[in-house]
Amino acid sequence: METEFAFLVGAMVAGSIYLILDRNLIRFIFGLALLGNAVNLLIFTVGRLSSSRPPLIPEAATVPVAPVANALPQALILTAIVIGFALLAFVFVLFYRAYQEVGTVDTESMRVAEPDDTQRVAAATAETGEHR
Repeated sequence: METEFAFLVGAMVAGSIYLILDRNLIRFIFGLALLGNAVNLLIFTVGRLSSSRPPLIPEAATVPVAPVANALPQALILTAIVIGFALLAFVFVLFYRAYQEVGTVDTESMRVAEPDDTQRVAAATAETGEHR
């Protein structure tokens, strides 16, 4: 079972790298989301996929008496999901703001885009130190 998941993670990482390297900003965001899911699946797979018992210790013992499931990968994945969601929300807001300012989703066009008149006035006042 772990072998199939390893190939699935490899395919997801390859797909996400392909999307991230594209010049379209929307595809970059989808690639970032796919990469986050691939890493979560990788952590889950490394923690071994088994249907062992929950990690409960009997009252008379100090260590588990039988093989138990490892709860650490699940806790790491839960934390990674929350952080990944926050990162994705930030990237969406950043993308929306960049699209409003520049008017394109092509990253190559964003590099050479001219700022509008309000940005030129703001830049000129910042250089001279004048305030209105």
